[in-house]
Amino acid sequence: MIALSEMQLATIVAVAVTCSFPCFLYGAWIMIDAEQVTWGVLTYHLKFIGTGLALTTVPMLLWMFPRLFAQLGGAAALHAFLGLQAYAMLAFGFTGIVRIFRAKWEHDLYHDYDEDVLLDEIGSERMQFWRRRLRIGVFGYTFFWILAYVVGMARYVIKYF
Repeated sequence: MIALSEMQLATIVAVAVTCSFPCFLYGAWIMIDAEQVTWGVLTYHLKFIGTGLALTTVPMLLWMFPRLFAQLGGAAALHAFLGLQAYAMLAFGFTGIVRIFRAKWEHDLYHDYDEDVLLDEIGSERMQFWRRRLRIGVFGYTFFWILAYVVGMARYVIKYF
């Protein structure tokens, strides 16, 4: 088995996390560009978002988190705090995603898309609330992810170069 140095592992993690951002951007573009959000559009979108989340979450769980308490202080604490806020916003947005998905699924709007049916008219009378919650969660996740990324990359450069 090949033993990698800490710098090599840090570089692999930095590359993986960096590669997640284009996945998030393209996944967002798919939804923004779609005139009709069909099941095919949704699953295509989720392939990129899922890949981006995996490229960020796997390194976090397997490499960043286990090392956190040994170096907790200063920039490491800020990096961890910002990352935690990003995932909290993702969880916040997920509560909206679930309800929107359920309402569209119950009204078969992923398979038989009807342009005359407004999303606000189906499901709960609180659909606008859930859509707003989704937007806030996605924006918040992206905002805190970018801040955590900048702090993490600064830490990487300071520590290894």
